[in-house]
Amino acid sequence: MQQNNLGVLMQKHIVRVYPSKERLPREEQLAWKLARVATDEAPIDEEAAEMVINRIIDNAAVAVAALNRQPVANARTQALAHPNPGGATLFGLPSTQRFSCEWAAWANGVAVRELDFHDTFLAADYSHPADNIPPILAVAQQTGRRGVDVLRGILAAYEVHISLVKAICLHKHKKDHIAHLAPAATVGIGALLGLPTEVIYQAVQQAVHVSFQTRQSRKGEISSWKAYAPAFAGKQAVEAIDRAMRGETSPSPIYEGEDSVIAWMLDGPEAVYEVWLPEPGEPRRQILESYTKEHSAEYQAQALIDLAFRMREKIDDFEQIKEIVIHTSHHTHYVIGSGSGDPQKYDPEASRETLDHSIMYIFAVALQDGTWHHERSYAPERARRPDTVRLWRKIRTVEDPEWTARYHHPDPSQKAFGGRVEILFNDGRTLVDEIAVANAHPNGARPFRRPDYIRKFDTLTESIIERAERDRFLRLVERLPELTPEEVLDLNVVVPRTWLTHAERDHRGIF
Repeated sequence: MQQNNLGVLMQKHIVRVYPSKERLPREEQLAWKLARVATDEAPIDEEAAEMVINRIIDNAAVAVAALNRQPVANARTQALAHPNPGGATLFGLPSTQRFSCEWAAWANGVAVRELDFHDTFLAADYSHPADNIPPILAVAQQTGRRGVDVLRGILAAYEVHISLVKAICLHKHKKDHIAHLAPAATVGIGALLGLPTEVIYQAVQQAVHVSFQTRQSRKGEISSWKAYAPAFAGKQAVEAIDRAMRGETSPSPIYEGEDSVIAWMLDGPEAVYEVWLPEPGEPRRQILESYTKEHSAEYQAQALIDLAFRMREKIDDFEQIKEIVIHTSHHTHYVIGSGSGDPQKYDPEASRETLDHSIMYIFAVALQDGTWHHERSYAPERARRPDTVRLWRKIRTVEDPEWTARYHHPDPSQKAFGGRVEILFNDGRTLVDEIAVANAHPNGARPFRRPDYIRKFDTLTESIIERAERDRFLRLVERLPELTPEEVLDLNVVVPRTWLTHAERDHRGIF
């Protein structure tokens, strides 16, 4: 047991594979211990509660801005085919229109994820913990829960999600990061509903069992599934809880079993992981270690966008640049850098999903424009601009052990997600600068506070919603701990019906 940097007492849990003949009591299994995070009567920390409100505002901002993008519109039409008078609500539609909660979680989850513009936590693996919010809120609306219940559910989900991301790397085994999201969302829903540990334990095991997928969804030509994957995990969490509430069981032990995920999908039969979870009675504060995005791009690009803005002030002629080398961490180099080996990351015809995972493209545009926009910076005509393509193809990344070590530093105050950039000019001059974290990061030059979240919300929704609707939503969400079940139903953002053009179109699916 030890105290973490947030002043919370944490207990270390050793997780390893057990042969079937060596029976592991369920109380010693990781899935049970995750479930206990939901059922423990821990006090609500005020600072953590305020951050939950920030993240609900953040999710609403990016979801509304994405409502008419095709993946979001298609997910919404799927939800529209599952009306439920006692169900949950959708972003964009009035709360008088309600839908089955698993489909509301699906549609709202895609809306939140589409622009790749909400919160993040990076450690041994990657995560967007605010992906937990749509399924928790959808279940709360269908089951008539209060705002304080929503708050407890979200804090429990963040706690589990961040603990798993710190402890277990999925990426090195080419597994997608929703394998940590699904159990976290399941725990959050269990906490929301006040379910017994046994029920949550069984649901966590099902959620883990069905959520392991490969990272091909984030490789090469990245497809629209990138936005759907977290929504899929959230929908699976809702269905896992429902099944467990009916008394059904699931594969066990899901982490430690002889033929389970650690043995065959992660580090193998000899693996040993250390998972730190809060001691009983300790508040759930790990949400405070996560951070949102100021720019609509992969998080590991955030600091480098800010650095590009700074470096461009010292460049008179971009055509005189001979080469740009970005020295950065292993993850940045291999996921969004030239170390990925993906030619699509240099392709002007690439999808938006691919471009927001190309630091070479992102750095070139940020360097030229001195600004970043969630639509204009990815527009096809912007990506195809000849001078941009020339500059873009002069940029490469290099893994630097120092930046990799800083990326994985156990002390949050020392963790770094940036890099050092060297720009070589044709005349032999060089321009060198570096940045550790994005300006909006808690340790950055301008850490995001409530006014910044509201400013981001206003920027993204200004041309979409009316001022009265904006004020109604913000007043409501800022009262989250005291909301009644009826008020929780209104925790979405309504837009003019004429604006939802795609929602009215003919669809070609089954539903």
